[in-house]
Amino acid sequence: MEIFKWLDDSSFVSKYIINDFRESSTAFYLNLEVHFIDHSILYVREFVEPERRKYSFHWQKNSGEVITRWDNAPHFPKISTFPHHKHLGDESVEQSFDISLEAVLAHIKVSLLPME
Repeated sequence: MEIFKWLDDSSFVSKYIINDFRESSTAFYLNLEVHFIDHSILYVREFVEPERRKYSFHWQKNSGEVITRWDNAPHFPKISTFPHHKHLGDESVEQSFDISLEAVLAHIKVSLLPME
């Protein structure tokens, strides 16, 4: 999987833990924790099958404070990008788009290593 290229990038990832990974010929489920060099953590849950995709990419500080969470849980129907949205901190919810784990990791890498 292409994702391991990102996870093995020690310039910003300190370690990762695969809590669950299941794969069939038509679907997969991934649950992992990615620990970064600044001690923040990304909790990943992604389920993909041919007609459906559910995801939650929850990035938080070591203290537990939410930095950003991207997900497509259908609980903000008034957002124009429904069901896709992102939480900024613990209070703000904004428009988002159907985002991949690779795009989330790229965003975090730029946030942690802005001079690269």
